[in-house]
Amino acid sequence: TGGKDRRSGLILTIPLCLEQTSMDELSVTLDYLLSIPSEKCKARGFTVIVDGRKSQWNVVKTVVLMLQNVVPAEVSLVCVVKPDEFWDKKVTHFCFWKEKDRLGFEVILVSANKLTRYIEPCQLTEDFGGTLTYDHMDWLNKRLVFEKFTKESTSLLDELALINNGSDKGTQQERERSIDLNFLPSVDPETVLQTGHELLSELQQRRFNGSDGGVSWSPMDDELLAQPQVMKLLDSLREQYTRYQEVCRQRSKRTQLEEIQQKVMQVVNWLEGPGSEQLRTQWGIGDSIRASQALQQKHEEIESQHSEWFAVYVELNQQIAALLNAGDEEDLVELKALQQQLSDVCYRQASQLEFRQNLLQAALEFHSVAQDLSQQLDGLLGMLCVDVAPADGASIQQTLKLLEEKLKSVDLGLQGLREKGQSLLDQISNQASWAYGKDVTIENKENVDHIQGVMEDMQLRKQRCEDMVDVRRLKMLQMVQLFKCEEDAAQAVEWLSELLDALLKTHIRLGDDAQETKVLLEKHRKFVDVAQSTYDYGRQLLQATVVLCQSLRCTSRSSGDTLPRLNRVWKQFTVTSEERVHRLETAVAFHSAAEKILQECPEQPEAFNEVEQFDEIEAVGKSLLDRLTVPVVYPDGSEQYFGSPSDMASAAEHIREKMKLVSLKKQQLRQPEATTPES
Repeated sequence: TGGKDRRSGLILTIPLCLEQTSMDELSVTLDYLLSIPSEKCKARGFTVIVDGRKSQWNVVKTVVLMLQNVVPAEVSLVCVVKPDEFWDKKVTHFCFWKEKDRLGFEVILVSANKLTRYIEPCQLTEDFGGTLTYDHMDWLNKRLVFEKFTKESTSLLDELALINNGSDKGTQQERERSIDLNFLPSVDPETVLQTGHELLSELQQRRFNGSDGGVSWSPMDDELLAQPQVMKLLDSLREQYTRYQEVCRQRSKRTQLEEIQQKVMQVVNWLEGPGSEQLRTQWGIGDSIRASQALQQKHEEIESQHSEWFAVYVELNQQIAALLNAGDEEDLVELKALQQQLSDVCYRQASQLEFRQNLLQAALEFHSVAQDLSQQLDGLLGMLCVDVAPADGASIQQTLKLLEEKLKSVDLGLQGLREKGQSLLDQISNQASWAYGKDVTIENKENVDHIQGVMEDMQLRKQRCEDMVDVRRLKMLQMVQLFKCEEDAAQAVEWLSELLDALLKTHIRLGDDAQETKVLLEKHRKFVDVAQSTYDYGRQLLQATVVLCQSLRCTSRSSGDTLPRLNRVWKQFTVTSEERVHRLETAVAFHSAAEKILQECPEQPEAFNEVEQFDEIEAVGKSLLDRLTVPVVYPDGSEQYFGSPSDMASAAEHIREKMKLVSLKKQQLRQPEATTPES
């Protein structure tokens, strides 16, 4: 109960009841209770109160004798609380004081009301008339909590010590095996610590229930080792638990490190194994746009598979960075090595993927340009294979311009193909043997041969088209020249016709005198020279058309009737010109003779003796008048008059007037001849 005798020895109370008391259980209980106090407290001895008021004498005697075997050295006094009258006759048969030497302790029989003679009332509970407050159920509950805490904490300490000591001793492999076997304690350390702290708080309050509002005497005070033992266990638990947490942290870190290392090796092994093998099998660039696109699609599938592992790499890199920031120095080297290995492999694989993607993109662009150029060459070739049948020179010029534009576009396309091809060849040449982990010379040679073959083929096709364009250009230029010659020849015919028309309509004057007529004759000769040049120019143009037609192996559409037209107009012009010349020459002769007679002085009549001169002038004048009335007859039988009838009448009238003057002159000269004989 926590009560003490006058020697400061603890008081052990054994309440007996009417029911049969099991001595074995009582012995075990006494052993347990006597194990609670400290050795120092035990040295002061015990005072045992055997409450036999509700029991039989035989039971009491058996209990007292049992104390000899259980606690003979520690018991100094046994107080048997007797009933008031029941045991008086039996005491004479067995006197405990006579057995003191044999028992080892003093036994007294005492009534409950006289127990205060041996023990202070404040050290006795209310059952024996004392004032000591004691609640057995409260003590029992606390004791159970204490026992449970002690048992659990002791077991937990052993487990933690085994775990902690196993992590400190032996090889790394032994430590890991020890930790694996005893890694998880049987109870939660946090729960045990919380229970211990609550128990310690109860003990430090030194109260059981606090019903009286004061501090009661605790039977589990320092002398009973409860509080010191709890504190010691808590300290040990905290120490071992701290070490255990460190072990767990180290184990967790090691486990995390091993998991990271395992994942790193998974990433590395896949990238260097199946990932690299996928790239090794993909070395071609395709021979067309469709083939390159198929290879790009296959490469995208490979990139998709790599992306999953690159995502793992990013996660692992973040975990490693976090461990490097919070890790111990002993792990830094290993972590950095893992990080470096992972980064090297991932960056190398990413570079290979990027190189492959760029190569396929360059190949796709190369084949795209090659296809466009091939289509341009096909279009140009188709245009060259169609025979030229233009309507005029303007359409030929337009066709020639279109042809030149297509050829220029082909030149630009071929230049772009060379640039794309050279760029692709440069990328292939930069592909080192480490790119896919093997020698790629053979594969590269096939790619290089294909690229160079495409460029050479396009160059040959372009050269053939250029040759055909040169031939077509020459032919079209000849056709332009042919059309020009035909147009100019037709123009020459028109000019000559205009000259003929001008000759007939405007060249009608014969002059008023010989001088003017000579001037007209000279102008007419120059006019004829112009017509002759026009005719010769037309003939030359028509001869050129014949040569061009022979070169082009075609028949001219206009020169066939242009030449007859030119000859016909020229013949008409020639006949008309000759007629004009004949009339002008006749007019010159007429005017010259008439003017000679008219200008002669009358004092020289001998000049007019010959009548033939007048007759000749008259004959010339009549002949000229006759010619003015006669049309020009062309070789084809057609006729054409000079000028209008009024024009011809005016010219004829002028000639008649001069003929009248000549006739008058003739008469004047004849009158003197008639009067001379009469005189």
